[in-house]
Amino acid sequence: MRFGRTLALLGVAVLWFGFGPLVLVVAGLSLLWPPLRAWLRPTRRVVAVWAAVVVVLAGLAVVVPDGWVPIPPGPGRWVTPAYVGRPSVAGPVRGPVGESPTVTTRSYGVSDCARIELDDDGRLVLLCGGDRPVLRVVDPDSLRQERSADLPGSGCAGQLAVDGDDVVASSGQRIFRLGVDDLVVESSVDLSGDLGDDDCVAGLGVDPTGRVWFASGAGVVGFVAGRKARTVDLADRVERPVTVSDDGVFVAGADALHRVDVAAGSPTPAWAAAYDDGGERGSAPVVLPDGLVAVADNRDPRLEVVLHRADTGEVVCRTEVFDDDEGATDGGLVAAGTGVVVANSHGYGGVASTVLGRTTSRGIARVDVVDGRCRVTWTTDMDAPSGAPAVSTEDGFAYVWTKRHSWLGVDAWYLSALDLRTGRLAWARRTGLNPLVDNHGGSVVLGADRSAYVPVLGGLVRVADREVGG
Repeated sequence: MRFGRTLALLGVAVLWFGFGPLVLVVAGLSLLWPPLRAWLRPTRRVVAVWAAVVVVLAGLAVVVPDGWVPIPPGPGRWVTPAYVGRPSVAGPVRGPVGESPTVTTRSYGVSDCARIELDDDGRLVLLCGGDRPVLRVVDPDSLRQERSADLPGSGCAGQLAVDGDDVVASSGQRIFRLGVDDLVVESSVDLSGDLGDDDCVAGLGVDPTGRVWFASGAGVVGFVAGRKARTVDLADRVERPVTVSDDGVFVAGADALHRVDVAAGSPTPAWAAAYDDGGERGSAPVVLPDGLVAVADNRDPRLEVVLHRADTGEVVCRTEVFDDDEGATDGGLVAAGTGVVVANSHGYGGVASTVLGRTTSRGIARVDVVDGRCRVTWTTDMDAPSGAPAVSTEDGFAYVWTKRHSWLGVDAWYLSALDLRTGRLAWARRTGLNPLVDNHGGSVVLGADRSAYVPVLGGLVRVADREVGG
């Protein structure tokens, strides 16, 4: 039959699009039958045409500006639900409620934009590129880039904070302040005189007074004063972001949880609460409204959530979550009213951990303090491989980036809204069907227009209710 081979290949492509990667495995095995292999053997002309198509598509990926095309679709559309659950009857306050939610994606290449901040006008500010940081300002509706600026490469991952209409970012041993409107450097502070030769800024934050705090990997903590820095050495390794409070900063070091305040115009350690032996810090500190601060401790055999008094560092309570040897978190601890929500990222070692339908250790839990005791309010058996959820106590939801296990090898990712009271799934919207939609450590962020945003491996994703998404 004329065009028979072309129709066969198109049929395989359609089945792959609908049912997922397993179709390619079956198609490959069918080539073991010699008559079929001989019939499908392509001519030189066909090979040349397909090679030209690949070259053109690759060229377009380089030429088209960042943020102008969607993240490419993936296979498995017919075997994964696009939407489950039902919308909330409550009026939305901060995030989407699941009313016919729309999904918008934009490709920014594999640029590792792991963190999103919002300025006072609701614009998205991202720091991408790992050890060669690139600042991006992105329109919150279209997700298209408005402007970008390269920071000096340093061999260290950059850090980001937003102060009103200014961006504060670090690269190596320098801290920059730039205006969001033009991304022109307004000032910079050189920390080389305060940090060791191989030390870099590991955490950055702005307190309510506008004071810029930082912590280095070697445990030097301080704040920017004019064009210089005032510092104190905690003699402790720091690998987690800092958490600023009204008049100081909390730092989760390798050996202890620290609080550093301002005294006589200089950073001064207020207390250090040493950890029990074993384990490692799995999150930045989370400040709660009742004078408590929480951290996650990746201990053996179980992950622990530990609550300290914010004024003294005294341990108020601790509790284990998830199963033995199947619990850990990598930044997935967020405040939820007077408690915290923690996502299990045990088993996530990068994108390879979740490709071809695989998932990591499951579990999302809420921990509250009741009568001075830590209590696991609920645990749900869902998979949130990496990154942190976003919580809206006003809407009563925890918004989590989740993945479904698939024996067909389908990589289906979802924004899932969990009821904060019970942990039950309220609704979930499929956001993509390939590894490019792996959030890869990126956290969910709620925007000013009740949209949810997530930085993913291949760019950005926005989920909004129908009346918001248009």
